[in-house]
Amino acid sequence: MPSVGPLVFSVPVLVLGTEEVVDLSDLGQPRLVRPLASALIEELGSRGGVRQRTRLQQAVQTVRDFVRFTAAALEGHGELALDDLEPGLIDAFEEALTRRYAAGSKGPKAEVLLLLRMLRRVDESHPGQVELEFAHRINAKHTSEESVAARPLNAYPFPVFEAEAAALSDLGTIRDRILEGERLAESGHDPEGHGWDRLENICWYLANRGPLTPAHLAICGVRDHGGMKALNSRLFLTPGDMVRFQALLACQTGLEPEAIRELRADCLVSPARGYVTVSYLKRRSRGAQNKSLRARDGGTLRSPGGVIRLALRLTQRARDMIGAEELWVAPSGTTGELAPRFTRTVAVDTFPRRAFLAAHKIDAMKDHDGGSVSLDLRRVRKTFKSRQYLRAGGILPDFVSGHTPKVAARHYADIAAHDEIHDQAVEAGLAEALAVALPPPVVLDEDGSRLDDGEEELPPQVVQDTLSGATDVWLSSCRDFFASPYAAKKGAACPVPPWVCLECPNAVFTSRHLPAVLSVLDTLERQREEFSVPEWQARFGLAHERITTGVLNRFSTRQITTARAIAEASGPRLALPTSFLETIR
Repeated sequence: MPSVGPLVFSVPVLVLGTEEVVDLSDLGQPRLVRPLASALIEELGSRGGVRQRTRLQQAVQTVRDFVRFTAAALEGHGELALDDLEPGLIDAFEEALTRRYAAGSKGPKAEVLLLLRMLRRVDESHPGQVELEFAHRINAKHTSEESVAARPLNAYPFPVFEAEAAALSDLGTIRDRILEGERLAESGHDPEGHGWDRLENICWYLANRGPLTPAHLAICGVRDHGGMKALNSRLFLTPGDMVRFQALLACQTGLEPEAIRELRADCLVSPARGYVTVSYLKRRSRGAQNKSLRARDGGTLRSPGGVIRLALRLTQRARDMIGAEELWVAPSGTTGELAPRFTRTVAVDTFPRRAFLAAHKIDAMKDHDGGSVSLDLRRVRKTFKSRQYLRAGGILPDFVSGHTPKVAARHYADIAAHDEIHDQAVEAGLAEALAVALPPPVVLDEDGSRLDDGEEELPPQVVQDTLSGATDVWLSSCRDFFASPYAAKKGAACPVPPWVCLECPNAVFTSRHLPAVLSVLDTLERQREEFSVPEWQARFGLAHERITTGVLNRFSTRQITTARAIAEASGPRLALPTSFLETIR
């Protein structure tokens, strides 16, 4: 376990098998630094140490930043202690970090979240020593930046997601390369006695002694056969290989990136009837939880079980050499040292990832914002979830799996990639509601027969008056001008302008009214040049829809052509009322 002294402590770095010594004595303020150091030990050493040195360095830097910032902010307080900490320090510290980092960086948020976790540990281990208001602040579930919630990470366009076929094809090449190296090793001999000039002898060395190191670079045979990295790849996975394995598993399973990177050699259990259970660690859950996923199995790389089994086979030699239980074991590209190569940090723009995208021209594909694509396994997971959501028809209970409904809705349903289908759903719902509240227009043929879908029979006198024009109100005929749904009392004349007939259940349209209707439609179309799309939609959208889908589509093309020719004659009878033009301005 990690050890701690007054202000000097050590933490094991598991990947390297060494201990990193941290000295915070130069900060001064021992009454403040010592409890923070203890909290840092608990935060990083709860699993026996840290796996990556960078993780420790980042955490130590956060402590240093906060102590120095607090000392400067509370200058004149003398030696600082826990009861000197004030709630405003957290927000001010984050603001200072934001100024130091590049615009849009997630660094400030990450530092503050780590600091809050350590301060909570301090509060738990030193009850009553921090002020009550400060305790409330550090136990809040958000940083100041998070109080304004940002939208979750977006999914990829589906063509990008479907490029998983590229990783699928590459795995076959990786398999063949390593199996060929093993065959060469079987026919080779120890190069120490039989020479480094033969490739099979070098492969024998790799299979029996382990990867080459920089010490072998001076050997002519090593240089002649491609160098240390190229030769080590003959029998061991490379960082580029692991990118392809992990990208394919993310596409096939939707697992969290960190869960894929931390798979263990015993992760496959209970195979039966073409399926296998994948056991993994979900660190995002509070306290880290062991989870499992039932996935397809078999002798094909189109099944997650087959992909993991191939990875197990190709990394077996490396695991055996160092006695590792982790799945992803490979030699270092700089030292040749065998070690577990997973990392908990989320690195998107790395050379192996860029090389994979470039090799298959995926980087030339466009993202939702029109920019080029980068490989982010978190977004691959989002796209997997997005496809599930769409297959479930957006029905949340059918989509939720492994999450609470709230988390599923917030993080996987409410993403930018779904904005269009959500808008369409809203529009469809509004259209259905409008159809109930506002029945479609009544449209009659020249013989008085109904052209619309309405089932209500019109009294013969209404039909006769409509066809004769006796009840015309310019845009349509009116069943009863003195029984208007817009009048304040029964028997009063209709108080609204004639273009409202488009929305009135009393209106009846015939082919005789088509020229006037087409004149209105042309006027509405011309208004598109005067207004923005949202404003035009708000002003004229309903009238436009009633004309195009409620009236015009009930008549034949011949009838509309004739009516349009008449409308283009622009006779005085078809002139739009001045009140109409005044209203739309």
